[in-house]
Amino acid sequence: MYSLTPVRALRAMVVLALTAGFATHLPTAHADPAPPLAAKPYMGWSSWSMQSSKYPGLNPDGDYSYLTEANIDKQTDALAAKLKKYGYDHVNIDAGWWMDKTWKSGFDPYGRQRPDPVRFPSGMKAVADRIHSKGLKAGIYLPAGLEKGAYGDGKTPVWNADGCTTADIVYSDLRTTNGWDSAYKIDFSRPCAQKYIDSQAQLIAGWGYDFLKLDGVGPGSGKSGDQYDNVADVAAWHKAITATGRPIHLEISWSLDYGHAADWKKYSNGWRIDTDVECYCNTLVSWENSVDDRWDDAPAWTGQAGPGGWNDLDSLDVGNGAMDGLTKAERQSYATLWAIAKSPLFTGDDLTRLDDYGLSLLTNREVIAVDQSAAPPARPVTPSDAQQVWAAKNPDGTYTVALFNLASAPAAVSANWTTLGFTGKADVRDLWNHEDLGSHTGKVTQALPAHGSRLFTVTPHGTAVTWTAHEAEATTNTLGGNASVADCAACSGAHKVGNLYLGGKLTVNDVVAAKPGTYQVRIAYVSGDSRSVAISANGNGATSHKFPSTGDWGTVASVSVPVTLKAGANTITFDSGSGYAPDIDRIDVPNSPS
Repeated sequence: MYSLTPVRALRAMVVLALTAGFATHLPTAHADPAPPLAAKPYMGWSSWSMQSSKYPGLNPDGDYSYLTEANIDKQTDALAAKLKKYGYDHVNIDAGWWMDKTWKSGFDPYGRQRPDPVRFPSGMKAVADRIHSKGLKAGIYLPAGLEKGAYGDGKTPVWNADGCTTADIVYSDLRTTNGWDSAYKIDFSRPCAQKYIDSQAQLIAGWGYDFLKLDGVGPGSGKSGDQYDNVADVAAWHKAITATGRPIHLEISWSLDYGHAADWKKYSNGWRIDTDVECYCNTLVSWENSVDDRWDDAPAWTGQAGPGGWNDLDSLDVGNGAMDGLTKAERQSYATLWAIAKSPLFTGDDLTRLDDYGLSLLTNREVIAVDQSAAPPARPVTPSDAQQVWAAKNPDGTYTVALFNLASAPAAVSANWTTLGFTGKADVRDLWNHEDLGSHTGKVTQALPAHGSRLFTVTPHGTAVTWTAHEAEATTNTLGGNASVADCAACSGAHKVGNLYLGGKLTVNDVVAAKPGTYQVRIAYVSGDSRSVAISANGNGATSHKFPSTGDWGTVASVSVPVTLKAGANTITFDSGSGYAPDIDRIDVPNSPS
């Protein structure tokens, strides 16, 4: 089809649509309506983890050489046989499908990516057709911008756009864009620009793809500034996909700017919140490379996810044992976070050689149900310290609760019911082990290995906690150093105490406790990044806690911290020490100790 004129190419596509049935956007009188895109986080497999690894035997013909039609067929068959019945239904082909094994790109006469004939001898439509024949969905990948190799001399025509060439869609100074500067930035003030994106969308829709990963998108991808602002690209892709009439899930990547969350939600179905999870080493991932970073980076994005668009934590590589590069405890914690954060569950493992433990992680129906349920994503209810508790309230009144020990040595972790908002008894079910643990009063405590976790459903049978609120800006409190009261539209009293840095302090006075004990004090705060603060009561020894980012300086979140109080009046002090602390909105003190 690459030698056809634009008119003949369009006619050929229509004929193929009518005869081969790949243009599913052509309506029929009895067609069922398509299900909404991204109603739940998608599940499946992606090629990139194995492409990028130096694990022996994965890329025998050079770096990134794993990606071939034959290997996609093998993974498709394995997904259909082993994981499809659990909800995994996407086979996503990542970067390199239009490149030869020296990473040289190929393009059709209209500047669109052309499959490499060695990697994909049957072409991309045939690959999608085979994936569909297994009852699965086909995914494909493109970078943001006009790739440099597609520009040619600027005279390359745009498909189905009379008079438009590649020189008519980019900035005249050929400024580069995307996370690798591998493309020229498209100027969407020029009318030919949208027509180029339309031509790419029509191509992948005609091939029958159901999913597109658009990569290197900014702000993000390690880049900032106007040159790397690809919001217009994402909007153009959204428009172009809609115009095809084919429901195509648009996923954008990577490490995207939180300040543009509204744009990502408006124009796409999912967004990578972090850098690549792969280690680019002799395993697929490593705990220290970026798996453990997600506990710090996910909380800020929690409020952005929901039906239609989800926070993407990247590949879930927990199925191949030694090839994953993780301990069993780390593999379970990795899978636990992905599930409670309601991230897409797509693995980059070799599905042809899943080990028994990995298969049990990927196919645990109770854990999958957490990811796929109507509940909101979980977020930390304790600070982002070495031992953490994350939770989400479910529509039926139960709670999903995860315990994490991120330390490099074993430790006990407790989920106190007060941090969830109730007291008394609760039934606890262990989701990984499919085991009812019976009734627990006040809390549940587990001894966890290094980097270990547990995942529970907690069903409360107690009573709601009652609280006494203390506003940070109250005139009865004491401010020290740089600390000052500031306006805060999102805060409970429309004010907060900020400038807690380099010795800045806030002391909340007259915190009355009915009896001595340890109280789970809930702290509402604002912080555009992760920050630590030392907390003490009555001038006694302080404990430093790290608070996760709330996303920006206009969003409030809360965590609970254990504070030992005496009967009667107390003081609670927040001290920035030599660093920078979060802004404090208020504290809520339960009316009884835990």
